[in-house]
Amino acid sequence: MKRRTTRQIYVGPVAIGGDAPVAVQSMTNTKTQDAKATLEQIHKLTDAGCDIIRCAVPDMDAALALKEIVQGSPIPVIADIHFDYRLALQAIESGVHGLRLNPGNIGGTEKVKAVVEAAKPKNIPIRIGVNAGSLPKDLLETYGHPTAEALVEAAWRHIRILEEMDYRNIKISLKCHDVPLTLAAYRLLASQCDYPLHVGITEAGTVHSGIIKSAVGIGTLLAEGIGDTIRVSLTGDPVNEVKVGFEILKSLGLRSYGPTLISCPTCGRTSIDLEKLAAAVEARLADIKEPISVAVMGCIVNGPGEAREADVGIAGGKGEGLVFRKGQVIKKVPEACLVNELFDEIDKILVERENQ
Repeated sequence: MKRRTTRQIYVGPVAIGGDAPVAVQSMTNTKTQDAKATLEQIHKLTDAGCDIIRCAVPDMDAALALKEIVQGSPIPVIADIHFDYRLALQAIESGVHGLRLNPGNIGGTEKVKAVVEAAKPKNIPIRIGVNAGSLPKDLLETYGHPTAEALVEAAWRHIRILEEMDYRNIKISLKCHDVPLTLAAYRLLASQCDYPLHVGITEAGTVHSGIIKSAVGIGTLLAEGIGDTIRVSLTGDPVNEVKVGFEILKSLGLRSYGPTLISCPTCGRTSIDLEKLAAAVEARLADIKEPISVAVMGCIVNGPGEAREADVGIAGGKGEGLVFRKGQVIKKVPEACLVNELFDEIDKILVERENQ
């Protein structure tokens, strides 16, 4: 899983690319003009682990509100700009740490130059964001429909505009709701340039279907070494985007993030309500931020052995169960006490780590 991007940029203090950890982003869904509501959401996202936040900037009121938002945000703020270069200029004046815009659609060379000249001295990176749903008409006519080649060609049009102005503080995204198309586009672009890549499946859907598409698409690219920062796009509460993003990274060993729950799928040997048990453990783990692996197994015959790599776990039997650490059984307790006994051990482990 060797990273392909060696070029590194910074969004505020957060490094993107090179040997930096893959950064997790999200986007507020409040009205940016409402700075108070937007900051409340940003703080919730920060608590969930979000590294960078993006805010929509549809008008000048939103661009002006960014000043208060940036000042109150604990994480870097990116302004999402479309078409109007004046919004980008005001966002820079308001102190944002990054811009998301396409140089080819904000009104011509002089207007792009104005943005670049404002961004350069403040080391503000620009993300070029190409979407399958908004490709230039001539590319759609040439290729017939969105293709990987069309997406990459659109990206290069924007990249060259900035390169001609000697501006290379850039990261790039090529987003589609179609997973195979997204994979093909990123693979093609990754073979052609060394700019950091922002990876995601856009308009992925609800928490149910969107998680699956995002895990497959983002996870596949990351496993191939493609991707320096990610955003999981889900309908609804953006906190879910951050949690899912970290679960994807955690599953590939790319970031540590809170507890890891290991639970077996049940079989004919299961003599305990494992689904209820696992749900109860998962709910209580939500309050823990430290990395720890916890197993909930349905069989006391093989449970401790199968989950021996877990820091701690339980394995259910008929009316009772085992509590174990690293595969070693430490006690047998009644079924009704399993969850509480498990969390007693978790607390002990976390205290032991603090004292090391």
